[in-house]
Amino acid sequence: MKQPVRIKTIQEFHQFRGLPKPQHPLISIVDYSAIKHDAEANELSWILDFYSISIKRTSNAKIKYGQQEYDFDEGVMFFMAPGQVFGVTIDPETHERTKHTGWILLIHPDFLWNSSLAKNIKNYDFFDYSVNEALFLSEKEEIILHRIIENIQQEYHSNIDQFSQNIIISQIETLLSYAERFYQRQFITRKISNHKILGSLEKLLDDYFNNENLASKGLPSVQFIAEQLNVSPSYLTGLLKVLTGQSTQQHIHEKLIEKAKEKLSTTQLSVSEIAYELGFEHPQSFSKLFKSKTDLSPLEFRKSFN
Repeated sequence: MKQPVRIKTIQEFHQFRGLPKPQHPLISIVDYSAIKHDAEANELSWILDFYSISIKRTSNAKIKYGQQEYDFDEGVMFFMAPGQVFGVTIDPETHERTKHTGWILLIHPDFLWNSSLAKNIKNYDFFDYSVNEALFLSEKEEIILHRIIENIQQEYHSNIDQFSQNIIISQIETLLSYAERFYQRQFITRKISNHKILGSLEKLLDDYFNNENLASKGLPSVQFIAEQLNVSPSYLTGLLKVLTGQSTQQHIHEKLIEKAKEKLSTTQLSVSEIAYELGFEHPQSFSKLFKSKTDLSPLEFRKSFN
């Protein structure tokens, strides 16, 4: 993949993809079928300085996001925040026969200025998901989102007035809320793959804690766990919250407390020694975490157990 091209404005994006000048400088809805694809450029990658929300279908392109490749033969929805690297690999042999459908909503951060969404948009974790964690939509769900897109397009195509920005932003918020709902549904309905991740998580934590890695390496980070499971940290935490009610960090702490209880109940090690074996530099930090999770200090637990 070549060095990514940085695209700072929505107008630059339109020029880069062979599209007419956007009707609004800070927000645009692009018909994916209207994008011109250079047959000579089999690999494209770029960094956008604005948000991108899209539903795409294409029969011969693979989308690369970070270290993951994804095949867009089926229609799926995914989200990109400003500054993320995005790339496309096109098969030149089938390029001429390819049909591209879908839409892309481009939102410059300046459009959100002075609105609640300017801050709240960062709370939607799916902007940090990888392409292989994209949202698979049912036909009914896609129709709901398409209607919202039509409303946004109609509003910024109309005469802009003092109400336009607020109306469009409320539509974007509705779109994001639906996306959040549909992701929750996906976490539940894609049981086989998601439960496989849960099983792998448990095995990974068991192996890590049983191999005495804690004293030398400390507690595993959420980033480390996610990398080992080949998912993004945000996706993993979102999945776990829906399926178990706990974040990745809470799962790590839960496993830590299990190990601490085992050592307190089966060894004569002091609390300080146990804290060190569990990767804590300061016993006070271990005792504080243990009490927050069990309502007992380590010594109180040992006494109650005995």
